[in-house]
Amino acid sequence: MFVPVTPRQSWCSWDAPHRYAVVYPCAGVLADGSGGGAAGVPHALAALLGPARAGVLVLLDTPKSTTQLVALTGQGLGSVGRHLKVLLDARLVGRRRAGRSVLYYRSDAGEALVRAQQGDG
Repeated sequence: MFVPVTPRQSWCSWDAPHRYAVVYPCAGVLADGSGGGAAGVPHALAALLGPARAGVLVLLDTPKSTTQLVALTGQGLGSVGRHLKVLLDARLVGRRRAGRSVLYYRSDAGEALVRAQQGDG
């Protein structure tokens, strides 16, 4: 069995004698090749917020769930949750419920911060 995963690691798994799996990094929409979602994060914004937290803020150009952010960044659920808490407390992001999911989005202040840094790259 072949199992694609978003972390940048590979490993093999087995339950002899009949089950074998090769786990490998995936490619495609969720695997942006940035090594954690830091591509496209303006340098000054990364210096201000930290590269991981700034990456989360930049990814919230459209509303996303924590599960989507974990898949896009390659960070753990706890790390993404802590970043979202800090961004919420700073009023740079907001959240709303959509069915069984909670979606996070950039607030006006978060949008202005990201927009002010565009072109800094």
